[in-house]
Amino acid sequence: MNFDGIYTPAITPLAADGSIDKAAFADVLEYLIDAKVHGVIVAATTGEYYAHTAQERYDLAKYAKEVVGSRIPLMVGTGAIRTEDSVEYAKVAKEIKADSILVTIPPYALPTEQEVAAHALTIDKAADLPVMFYNYPARMGVSMGKEFFDTVFAASKNFVGLKESSGDMNQLHMLARNYPDLEISCGWDDQALEFFAWGARSWTCAGSNFIPREHIALYEACVIEKDFDKGRRIMSAMLPLMDFLETGHFIQCIKYGCELNGLRTGGLRAPLQEMDAEKKQAFQSIVAELKREVAAITGGV
Repeated sequence: MNFDGIYTPAITPLAADGSIDKAAFADVLEYLIDAKVHGVIVAATTGEYYAHTAQERYDLAKYAKEVVGSRIPLMVGTGAIRTEDSVEYAKVAKEIKADSILVTIPPYALPTEQEVAAHALTIDKAADLPVMFYNYPARMGVSMGKEFFDTVFAASKNFVGLKESSGDMNQLHMLARNYPDLEISCGWDDQALEFFAWGARSWTCAGSNFIPREHIALYEACVIEKDFDKGRRIMSAMLPLMDFLETGHFIQCIKYGCELNGLRTGGLRAPLQEMDAEKKQAFQSIVAELKREVAAITGGV
């Protein structure tokens, strides 16, 4: 299996009573499939997995597989504070015949690289599925480095991908140079062009929930067409949105972007709250301009 293309960490719509709206979630998945993203992820940060009960996560993964079937690869997130909980989520992924799993570092514990490797190998044993690692030191407190990768690659062939979200270009250079067989997926959106220039063929991006075709356009320009002049122009059109997302209310923006496309999203799980009308208006204007610019570049995405 490879992770080429745009992988979307799907949002989780909520009903008026705060429960998960499964019908609206199915609509989200159908929208992404129709937009031709290359894979979807459930139980990722954008899906607010951290605010879900274990049972909700089990049920959502199973339902996603029922909806998606074999039409598009399905990745299941295993992120949790306890290794034992991650193992249970990995077992569910295996049970529903998911295509892959997402493995993160447990937050707060600040484990060593050897301890992270033991964590990853324990999850791998439970699932025996292709694995995409998720390196996000700003959220987890520590980073996946050479000691970690050397250990896990020597122990299992299931470790094939990495969502790299450190924001550190030196880390990207190290990975591209030292681990040429590792399938690197961009996890730091405003560096997507650089990731593609360094050989990445994948982009795991929350924004593709609501502007999937524009994300696909950048991927195709850089990876398929090898036209980095075109890629730079698309990237330039996307940067104002990426800058805006970094000002806060990240998941709120993603959900609001989906609302603008006619999808039902509901509210958010605490502690997150809705953003105000002024910020919504600014976001809407940025997205509209982005779409106009990218359409002009591509001839109408």
